[in-house]
Amino acid sequence: MPDCYLPLRTARSDHLLLNNHLYHVQHWGADDAPLLFLLHGWMDCAASFQFLADCLPDWHIIAPDWRGFGGSAWNADGYYAPDYLADLDALLTHYSPHAAANVVGHSMGAMISGLYAGIRPQRVARLALVEGFGLSQTRPAEAPGRYARWLREKEQPPAYQPLGTLAAVARRLQERNPHLSADRAQFMAQALTHQPATGLTYRADPRHKMVNPVLYRLEEAKACWQRIACPVQWVMGDGMADHAMAKGVFDTLDERRACFADLREAVVAQAGHMVQWDQPARLAAVLQSFFTDDQSV
Repeated sequence: MPDCYLPLRTARSDHLLLNNHLYHVQHWGADDAPLLFLLHGWMDCAASFQFLADCLPDWHIIAPDWRGFGGSAWNADGYYAPDYLADLDALLTHYSPHAAANVVGHSMGAMISGLYAGIRPQRVARLALVEGFGLSQTRPAEAPGRYARWLREKEQPPAYQPLGTLAAVARRLQERNPHLSADRAQFMAQALTHQPATGLTYRADPRHKMVNPVLYRLEEAKACWQRIACPVQWVMGDGMADHAMAKGVFDTLDERRACFADLREAVVAQAGHMVQWDQPARLAAVLQSFFTDDQSV
């Protein structure tokens, strides 16, 4: 088994109620340093940002495990997007009650923070969206099938298959993310799993894999994006086109871009969807430049 990545900065944890839900929140950096909120994606966790945090030493980084992921409590039933908006609102109220926040979202975290920045524009100072520009547009005719599938999955919720060993999990992560180094894959294999009496399994609630019964409505997302008042940085890996999420987004990318009044874009070379795993130093350079408004990078 390869050596595991050794963090340069040690994370510390808070456990608190946000929106009446028990949350685990990780921190890196001095309490008096400028705040930077990092929001992870689907089936991920706050520890996903360890490599990025190691490249951003001048910030006090705050990264929650979304509900049902990592060390945060699971829901009693399914998961719905408005809950995450309320959770983010509670997170910012707790840690930055009197100042608009600098926010970075990856994938699902980017989709949540992008909506939130239009719903509560006064609460976000600058926003970076990493590989999260919305989902594929849907059609009303899809609704009956979507609801029917959701009812079936309510009767028999998804469950995980046995994972085997940490080394096997790390190999699968590298297969899905060809730019991911072996030591980082080992670190993330440990972060994403735990080992109860039944054997090694993922920390995330498998019910996150249930279909969302509510269709994604692009026009609603665009209406929110159009109300964003802060500068926005898009970041994508140069391998984005290979990700399943991108296939239905590229056709409408220009109309999505047009929603943002102050938009910058950056492409990170040799990176797939998990940019913060594949090229944390390159991503850190983009974010550092954007959040300090340094045009030299």
